[in-house]
Amino acid sequence: MMEKDDFTPQDFLPFLLNRAAEECSLEFQGEYKNRYGMLRTEWRVLFHLGIYGSLTAKEIGVRAKIHKTKISRAVAKLAERRFVTRNRDENDRRAEHLALTPAGEMAYRDLRSVAREYDDKLTSRFSEDEAVLLRRLLKKLSGIET
Repeated sequence: MMEKDDFTPQDFLPFLLNRAAEECSLEFQGEYKNRYGMLRTEWRVLFHLGIYGSLTAKEIGVRAKIHKTKISRAVAKLAERRFVTRNRDENDRRAEHLALTPAGEMAYRDLRSVAREYDDKLTSRFSEDEAVLLRRLLKKLSGIET
C-alpha cells in the first residue's frame, strides 16, 4: 500500500516564490509596457543605467543576472527609442559604454516613481515589520547582500 503523499506544490517554496513573483510583476509590467512599449529586460537595463550611471553591457549582466544576448537586444531597442547612447571603449573595441539620454533619464525617473508607488502598494498588505522581514528573507534567498 502506498504511503499518503503530503507534498503539495502550494507549499513548495520555489513554487510560492515563482507565483508571488509572477503576480507582483504582471501589474508593474503593464506600466512600463503601456507607457514606453518596453519589455522586462529593457526596463531592467534602463533602471541599472538610471541607478549606476554609465555601464557596459557586461557590467549590467553581472549586476542584473541577465544573459548578454538579452541585454544586447534590450540595448538595441532602447537605443532605437533614443533612451540610451552607446560609445565604443577606446581600449577594448568589443565593449560599449552605455548611458541614458535625457529622454532615457526622464523615462527612468517616471518609472522609478511608478515603481515606488507600486512597491508601497504591495507592502501595504503587511505590517512594517513584516515588510522589513520579507525583504530581508528574500534578499537572503536570492543571494543579494543585506
